[in-house]
Amino acid sequence: MLWVKSFHIVFVASWFAGLFYLPRIFVNLAMVPPESVAERQRLMLMAKKLLRFTHVLSVPAVGLGLWLWLGYGIGRGSDWMHAKLVVVVLAIGYGHMCSGLYKKFLANQNTRSHVWFRWFNEAPVLLLVAAVILVVVKPF
Repeated sequence: MLWVKSFHIVFVASWFAGLFYLPRIFVNLAMVPPESVAERQRLMLMAKKLLRFTHVLSVPAVGLGLWLWLGYGIGRGSDWMHAKLVVVVLAIGYGHMCSGLYKKFLANQNTRSHVWFRWFNEAPVLLLVAAVILVVVKPF
């Protein structure tokens, strides 16, 4: 079980690294002047690769978490685990929202400002803090 837990933590940390940085790329994309084609193309390539990286790493992170929960019974029947599962669903939804935002940038249809993306960038930090507190402190 400790091997599964260790790899779960590694994949969650890697997944969230992508969720932390991808919106920072969106901040920069929202600030690129229309005449800076090369800069925009470079940032779009970075976003594409990071989006793929993030989605790929989310699969083993979630899979190993399910293995711990269903296979070993960690947190089964606990209120803290139900709350953590809500956080996981929100993190998955955040990743899908990032995909939608990337597609808008790809189609030159972004209407959001760099300030909005700066606020959007804070969500995964709050999700990770909530998940860690729920798992470590088990407040309920």
